[in-house]
Amino acid sequence: MTRTKAWLTAVAGLLLLAACGREEVPETPASFRSISPAVSSVTIPEGGSVELDFFVKDINFLFNYDVQSPSCQISLRRSGGSVPEYFAITSVRKTDSPGGYTAVISDRGVDPDYQEKVCLAMLVNPGLANESLILSGEFTVQSEAAADGRLRVRTGLPVVYIDTDGGKAVDSKDVFRPGTVSIKSFGQYEDLPEMACEIRGRGNTTWWWPKKPYLLRLSEKQHIFGMHKHKRWVLLANFMDRTLMRNIVSMKVASMTSLAWTPGCVPVELVLNGKHMGNYLLIEQVRVDNHRVDISKEGYLLELDFHYDNEVQWIDPHGRCNQRWDGIPFAVKYPDADSLTATQTAYIKKYISDAATALYGSNFKDPDKGYAQYIDIDSFIDYWIVFEVMGNHELGNPGSVFFHKEKGGKLVAGPCWDFDWGVLSYRTSPQARTGLVNGNAIWYARLFEDPAFKAKVKTRFQELLPQLETIPSYIDETEALLQKSADLNFNLWDPAEDASQNGGSIINGDENLSFHEAVVRLRTIYEERLEVIQKNL
Repeated sequence: MTRTKAWLTAVAGLLLLAACGREEVPETPASFRSISPAVSSVTIPEGGSVELDFFVKDINFLFNYDVQSPSCQISLRRSGGSVPEYFAITSVRKTDSPGGYTAVISDRGVDPDYQEKVCLAMLVNPGLANESLILSGEFTVQSEAAADGRLRVRTGLPVVYIDTDGGKAVDSKDVFRPGTVSIKSFGQYEDLPEMACEIRGRGNTTWWWPKKPYLLRLSEKQHIFGMHKHKRWVLLANFMDRTLMRNIVSMKVASMTSLAWTPGCVPVELVLNGKHMGNYLLIEQVRVDNHRVDISKEGYLLELDFHYDNEVQWIDPHGRCNQRWDGIPFAVKYPDADSLTATQTAYIKKYISDAATALYGSNFKDPDKGYAQYIDIDSFIDYWIVFEVMGNHELGNPGSVFFHKEKGGKLVAGPCWDFDWGVLSYRTSPQARTGLVNGNAIWYARLFEDPAFKAKVKTRFQELLPQLETIPSYIDETEALLQKSADLNFNLWDPAEDASQNGGSIINGDENLSFHEAVVRLRTIYEERLEVIQKNL
């Protein structure tokens, strides 16, 4: 070795010692043998840090442990060499133990729920031809959220955890099971801390499918995902919807209109009694409330539903219904049956009858004597547009069709609800390829006989069209959001089983497609609906 090279080597050694904070220089430089964590796992509080002791052998091996330095030799790595995203070493200090050090590992705020096996990594001979990265044995780094022992489901969606007392099955639409609920949102929304709740089944046809829908009743009103406080929330299973987004897209379209209220909704993963149940849609229930159907105690919430299984219901003979009755099935959803008086029932039945009589009377077009004195025309137009754009034939079935009325006010259409059956599908509505789906639905057949009403519908559709044309992009965004969830969901459930509830025939027509193929089909039909509606108005 030349004198110049020897001098440079000595200077480099002194600089390394200075960087490592060591005072004594061994006569013979130590070689690296191994690095070992002192424990098999550490748990980091959210947004916090934890200390990890580790040991280096040989004890006199010198290395740069200043994590702020670009030449730092210590780091965390996965066994394959990649760097973990959720946490990192933020400082290292020497301890009094021979070869002992303490690393501070800090949460990076990327995700509050993680659990990973990692290694301590030592960069040996940095910058030289024999540079190498030597790893310790694996140890586990986890967040407090992951240390609670719950099943971890990671799809990018919030996870709703519900545990019934004693793990009892939710097997009834009538009996609430007491339990607890909590929601992990992973930074997307505010989490819901564990609280008492009750849960039962819900739905008509959908309750008999393998993947069950549920009604959740909290012990006290809570905000969920930024939506207004309430006790009651619905978990829609969307079992037969291969796209998992028919309800999501429909509520998005409805929110673009002037309808008084549209249920807010967020797709989630459901873990019930420790079992992953798949993708669900957590949605606001249709209820009378200041922030939902906002009517007073003297108001009415009505449902038009061919199931005809409500406590207070009747058939009005006016109008068009595709079911067995010569008329339209109405039911009172609010006030509740146990508080609804005979006088109130008689009033709302007469109001509906008077409205229908005026609509089908000879002066129905007259703004003073006809239907306009009974119904809120703007809401009926926007309500129809949502059903028509989405190709939802249940406006004429009718099923899950809602009207509401304030004391002294007119009959208002809405809110929208339950858009999974036959929506954006030519299978259930083949006429949608070239024409309107709901031109003859309930009272609309008569309303469209009024040229003034039809003109208003056409004008309103053109006003909404720029917003409606943004939905295809929204569908693409929703597909990306749901992709991982869909993969897991369809490993659990086969939507083609809906044929068992439909005379052996699948319902939407995309049940045997892949998730992506079904979404492309949905998007295409939506775009075609906009064109067809314009041609037919």
